Amino acid sequence: MKTSLLDYDLPDDRIATHPPGERDAARLLVLERSRRVHARFVDWAELVPDGALVVLNDTRVIRARLIGERRETGGRVEILLVQKVADESPEPDTETWLAIGRANRPLRPGSLIDAGALSIEVTAREEELLRVVLRASGGVAAAIERHGHVPLPPYLGRPDEPRDVERYQTVFARTDGSVAAPTAGLHVTRSTLARLEARGVSIGFVTLHVGPGTFRPVSVSDLDEHPMHSERFDVSDELALAVRRTRARGGKVVAVGTTVVRALESARDPGDPSLVVPTTADTKLLIQPGYVFGPVDALLTNFHQPRSTLLALVAAFAGFERVVAAYEDAIAAGYRFLSYGDAMWIPERLS
Repeated sequence: MKTSLLDYDLPDDRIATHPPGERDAARLLVLERSRRVHARFVDWAELVPDGALVVLNDTRVIRARLIGERRETGGRVEILLVQKVADESPEPDTETWLAIGRANRPLRPGSLIDAGALSIEVTAREEELLRVVLRASGGVAAAIERHGHVPLPPYLGRPDEPRDVERYQTVFARTDGSVAAPTAGLHVTRSTLARLEARGVSIGFVTLHVGPGTFRPVSVSDLDEHPMHSERFDVSDELALAVRRTRARGGKVVAVGTTVVRALESARDPGDPSLVVPTTADTKLLIQPGYVFGPVDALLTNFHQPRSTLLALVAAFAGFERVVAAYEDAIAAGYRFLSYGDAMWIPERLS
């Protein structure tokens, strides 16, 4: 796919820089085969088909943005934690991470940084990432929670605020590991879940830890040449069984967000692509128009950046021309875009 096809004009005033007053107060564009309907997210639970399985990503965003200073010069340094690295012989109160570093001068192996109670040592450079060792008396995780900042996407153009601690996190988050929220899930409230369950809709969970690569615009002319980021995911035995039972009763599998789509499609059963098998792995799956979906039947998603792999995924699911028209409609109608923005509901595969 030519990347230029994923480009569109997104006015600055359409980017939602703050969350709505209530989680479920977002607008909802319902994209059907032959029409578009303007609705409210608060009504989404009633739009989910009977007998469905709604799958959510239960990853929890950590306060991965650390601001500190070089021990030797006092110069400002910003570290974004990307992925925790398993250490075969860890020291007490020590963790090893891959991270992105920003400073006035390059960060090289041996650089020492202080960020509150955290001591950070750069030990190696691995392509675009740094390998860093974090140390903190009383535990690194607790120190990150105390001194770290919510890693808001750079396109919001503002520092994190106290309310982001709650609002840039889903109400069902439980597994630490993401440096970005699975944003379609931000709209879902406990009331939403209760209303789904009261209708007999099943709820299931995957875990996919969202990395910073999710915000990386595609810079190559052909999407096939884009170096897709890797993200860790887990599809449990319980969820695989829930998908199988949903299929047996003729129900649909509903993905809440593109991260859920990537996890389920990465765990598809080779013998029956409509099912999934228990899987814990890293995925670099790139979904673009022409992709044949397996487990996922319906999709709830936000409005995504131009020239992004997330927009390519949605176009693959709903049809490129149909999605382009829906985005044009949403911009004209004043919808809010990106992480804190409004949502789109695609009740069936349209491609």
